Amino acid sequence: MNPSRPTPNTAGGPDQGPFANIPWSLVLGLGALALVRPLLSITGVTESLGWSPWLQLTVTAAVSLAWIVAVVVARAPRPLLTLVYTGLTYGVFAIVLSAVLSPFLTGELQGPVTNPFGLVSVLATNAVWGLVCGAVALAVRSALNRGRSRI
Repeated sequence: MNPSRPTPNTAGGPDQGPFANIPWSLVLGLGALALVRPLLSITGVTESLGWSPWLQLTVTAAVSLAWIVAVVVARAPRPLLTLVYTGLTYGVFAIVLSAVLSPFLTGELQGPVTNPFGLVSVLATNAVWGLVCGAVALAVRSALNRGRSRI
């Protein structure tokens, strides 16, 4: 056995698996960034701007673009999985935000925390959002790498 070469770990050691090489500070930061969506609604900004589905869609597109640019610029080792975890993190943050604020805003606990199907739906939807953004980030990174190799 050559001591200078690591032995492949087929059992999935610390350098493998779904949680390895994930920049968790980036995941948490990007998940928190997406809270701008519900916070615009909670604070009344969306109403004051003449609530429209286009506003929410624009904010979602801006957050998506920020996620994609962040993982490409940060050269996240696993952009797809990083953004799936980011979507899940945002889902957890949004659920907690709803659970904490709804009793103050409406007088009773409301939102996905009151319905198990709602919890699953929020997490699944945001995981898919992260998956789509992660796929775009992979494509962008691949295109950038191809462009660099031609120079």
